[in-house]
Amino acid sequence: MTKPAVTKESGLRHFIAAASYSWAGFLRVLKEAAFRQELGFFVVSIAALALVGATAGEIVVAVLLFLGLFSMEAMNTAVEEVIDRISPEISIVGKHAKDLGSFAVTCMIAACCLYLGFVLSKHLFFGSG
Repeated sequence: MTKPAVTKESGLRHFIAAASYSWAGFLRVLKEAAFRQELGFFVVSIAALALVGATAGEIVVAVLLFLGLFSMEAMNTAVEEVIDRISPEISIVGKHAKDLGSFAVTCMIAACCLYLGFVLSKHLFFGSG
């Protein structure tokens, strides 16, 4: 019987392995200019929400939306890497996959912007009520 190429961990070892894979993924996506810009957008947005007196609930929703954006950016980067590895030449299928990933990121950016616009305008122009 042959030994599998990858052994699956269980219990605490699985948790530690998964955390190390996640950390490696974070370090990889941190190399992407788009992710660094989104991270800057996040910091500025949370600061702006705090400055206008947003509630803790409003800030939590913003954090959740940005986590969605970050995960979408990571998945988009993963798609791009796989397409570039499998099909280094230009192909319409690869282009469609990359375009769809980009569209998903754009949708999350729009969701973040709409929410921030709503909360900031609510606090700046209409009071907090």
